[in-house]
Amino acid sequence: MSVKSLQVLLAAAVCTKAGKAIVSRQFVEMTRTRVEGLLAAFPKLMNTGKQHTFVETESVRYVYQPLEKLYMVLITTKNSNILEDLETLRLFSRVIPEYCRVLEESEISEHCFDIIFAFDEIVALGYRENVNLAQIRTFTEMDSHEEKVFRAVRETQEREAKAEMKRKAKELQRARQDLCITGINYILIYLNTKQVF
Repeated sequence: MSVKSLQVLLAAAVCTKAGKAIVSRQFVEMTRTRVEGLLAAFPKLMNTGKQHTFVETESVRYVYQPLEKLYMVLITTKNSNILEDLETLRLFSRVIPEYCRVLEESEISEHCFDIIFAFDEIVALGYRENVNLAQIRTFTEMDSHEEKVFRAVRETQEREAKAEMKRKAKELQRARQDLCITGINYILIYLNTKQVF
């Protein structure tokens, strides 16, 4: 196994100060339980008095940056290049405000898919892609031709369904009115026949 294959970004997450994951993306094969366990252990490992932005265990390194009441956390192998990890962390941290007006749990949750898509542009299979913030924005905003065609077809189908609903509603209303008029006519005929006898 080469050293390069060990220099991997395992996961990226935005989590609370207690270690609860709000958004998490694994870049290598890991179970959800494993990621949640690593994130839950993260706050216990931090030394609040120190200025470091990373902490290590026997198996992984946590590289983190505070985001107001939250943390942006990268979980890497211990063999990874810490300078590259810090640069990657800065890029991850700059992505979050692109999609969230405020750095709060509810806002992060609301935009979780946009954030995950942006994370996917930064890292592929555990290795950082050579991208900047502008490229990430461009890649995540790109609409494919197929997506535009799909949207147009769906909108046409929705318009046709609404028009059909309106037509059926008018038809039902006419049928009710006809039934009402027919019922009144029968009552009048009945009453007229009663008066004749």
